[in-house]
Amino acid sequence: MVRDGFYYALGLCVVAAVVGWLAGPAYAVVPLVLAAFFLWFFRDPERVIPAEGGAVVSPADGKVTDVSTLELDGRPRTRISIFLSVFDVHVNRSPVAGVITNLEYRCGRFRNALSTASAVENEQNIVTVEGDGHTVVFKQIAGVLARRIVFAKKLGDRVERGERVGLIKFGSRTDLLLDPAAHVHVAVGDRVRGGSSVLAHLPPVETAGVAAAGGQREEGAR
Repeated sequence: MVRDGFYYALGLCVVAAVVGWLAGPAYAVVPLVLAAFFLWFFRDPERVIPAEGGAVVSPADGKVTDVSTLELDGRPRTRISIFLSVFDVHVNRSPVAGVITNLEYRCGRFRNALSTASAVENEQNIVTVEGDGHTVVFKQIAGVLARRIVFAKKLGDRVERGERVGLIKFGSRTDLLLDPAAHVHVAVGDRVRGGSSVLAHLPPVETAGVAAAGGQREEGAR
């Protein structure tokens, strides 16, 4: 469980004790129910992380609301959007293994996370991870209820596939931006689980050095 859940629950238990003492036990029910909700909301279950090469796992639990193509910095990208309701686990995980090469936090609005405009206008944290010759970008996007984005890593950190990296408090959205060569395995309406659902596979990338070495061997053979 995320420790925030204990903080919220403890505070509400104190409120319940005070209200129960001043007004009677019946009035303590509401804060106790809220305390139980926060303990449940901030749950952080263990997940089995897929090990196959090139797999891109979901950065969050929720429902796939969009699979489309857009441009990022003048290059086409495949976007997979995931909506998190208050009933979903809100712990975020890294979709791939690699090094965090860019972090950008943008202040913004708190529009409904189901809206397409929320991907641009809402408060968000944009994370770029580079590994195995690929660049993967994912966004933590605030929604109507989400008023705080938490990211536990810093620029230059290495993350593993499925590793816990942050949290969005209450309803929210995550966007995953992939190279268009990625083979996507999900569709709009699918339910996914952070860290364990494979959203796509990235093709292997041959480095220029390997290609050059191969050419030199062929030249030597002739």
